[in-house]
Amino acid sequence: MENLATTWVGATAKQISRAVRRGDTTATQVVADHLEQIAISDPAIAAFRVVRAGEAIAEAEKVDDQEDLANLPLAGVPVAVKENTPVAGLPTWHGSAAARTAVAEDDHEVVRRLRGAGAVVVGVTRMPEMGLWATTDGPDGPTRNPWSLDRTPGGSSGGSAAAVAAGLVPIAHGNDGLGSVRIPAACCGLVGLKPGRGVVPCDLGVDGWLGLVENGILATTVADAALGFGVMAGRAPAKLVQPERLRVGVSLRSPVSGVRLDEPNREAVATAAKLLVAAGHDTVTADPAYSTGTGLSGLATWFACAYREAQAAGLDLRTLQPRTRRHIRLGGLMWKRDWARQAPRDAWREQSIRFFADHNVDVLLTPALAATPPPADGHSTGSWQRNMRVNMRYAPYAAPWNIAGLPAIVVPVGLRPDGLPVGVQLVGPPDSELLLLAIAGQFEVANPWPRHAFV
Repeated sequence: MENLATTWVGATAKQISRAVRRGDTTATQVVADHLEQIAISDPAIAAFRVVRAGEAIAEAEKVDDQEDLANLPLAGVPVAVKENTPVAGLPTWHGSAAARTAVAEDDHEVVRRLRGAGAVVVGVTRMPEMGLWATTDGPDGPTRNPWSLDRTPGGSSGGSAAAVAAGLVPIAHGNDGLGSVRIPAACCGLVGLKPGRGVVPCDLGVDGWLGLVENGILATTVADAALGFGVMAGRAPAKLVQPERLRVGVSLRSPVSGVRLDEPNREAVATAAKLLVAAGHDTVTADPAYSTGTGLSGLATWFACAYREAQAAGLDLRTLQPRTRRHIRLGGLMWKRDWARQAPRDAWREQSIRFFADHNVDVLLTPALAATPPPADGHSTGSWQRNMRVNMRYAPYAAPWNIAGLPAIVVPVGLRPDGLPVGVQLVGPPDSELLLLAIAGQFEVANPWPRHAFV
C-alpha cells in the first residue's frame, strides 16, 4: 500500500541530483522528505540500525551552501550505508551489539567518495551478525521485505535492499562476500551490482575476507546503479553504450549439488533469454564447471574468514548468536588445518575467466535465486545447520563469482505468482561492469519492472 510523504520520495538518484544542481529543489528539502518517509515506513520494515536525522539535515544544508554544484553527480541524494562500513561519528555495528566496534573517527573510502559526490548519509542499515547469512534478523527482530513483510529481504545487505525497495532512499551501499548485494537485490526487486575484484576500494575486515568481499550498489534503476558504481569506483560519470550483438551463455545448473530450481526462477531465466534475443543477441547453453573441490574451498574460506574476524576483533564468543559461534569454531578448524588455501581460489578464478573463451560467450546468464525468499523471522535463534540449509537451498548461485572475483549483477525481470520480485544474474569477465549494466539497461527498456513496494 502506498504511503508517500512527498513527491521527492520515489524519485531516482539521477532525478534528484539534476533537480538540486538546477536549483529546482534543495538537498535539505529532499533529505527532509526522505527522513519523513523513514519515520512512516521503517517501523514496519526495520531497515535502519541508526537514522542520522539531525546530522543528515546539517549535511544537506552544507551541500546547499556550496557555490558550485555542477560537479556533484549525487548532489542532495539521500543514501544509506551498510552497518559494517565505517561512517564517521557512528559505531560500526557488524550486525549485532556483541560485534560492534568503537565510534569511527573517519569515513570508509567509499563513504568519503559518496559524500564527496554530494550524497547525504541518512543512516546505516541492518545486516545479520558479522554478515554471515543470507537473511537479516537478530535478537531485536528481523528486517522485513517491503514486498511481503513476512519474508526476508535477503542478506547480508538486507537492510540496504529493504530501504531502497521501500523508497526510503533512492540508492544504498552494500557489500558482497558470497552474494550479499545480489541476493537482497533479487529478494527485493532491485538492480544489485557486485564489481570485480579491486575495482572499488574494499578495506573491510581482515584482508577483505581473503578477497571475497567487494563494495557494491543497490538501486531501482540501471542508471542509478551505474551512477553509484561510478562514484564508488572513483570514475567520471559514464554513459552506458548499447552493446553490439553478444553471445550469451545460459546456465540453470546449481553450483550446490542437490539444490533444485523452482519454476518461477526457471521461467525468469527463460524470460531474460527471450529479452536478450529480442535485443539482437544470441543465447547458447553454457554450464560452468562447478566442482565439489571449489565448493568446499569456498565454504572453508567462508568459515575461516569468520574465525579470523572474531580473532582480530577479540570477540567473546559467548556473546554471539549460537549459529555464529558454531561458524567461527568451524572456521578455526579450517584455518588451522590450512583448508582455506589461496591456490584453489586462484585456480577457480583462472578457470572462470577461461570459461568465456572456451564457450565463446561474452557474458553468462543464470538464475539469481533457486527458491522464494525465506520467512523473515527465526533465523538468528535457529541452529547453524538450519541456517546453512536455508542459505544454500534458496541462494546458491552467487558465491562462485566472489571466489572468482568476477563482476556480476542481478536484474529484476518480473514478479513471482506470490507477488514477490524475481530476477536473474549476469556474470562477466574482468572489467565488464559497464557491459553488464548496459545489458541490464536493455532489460529495463524492454521489460520495465515495478520500482518500489511502498509500505
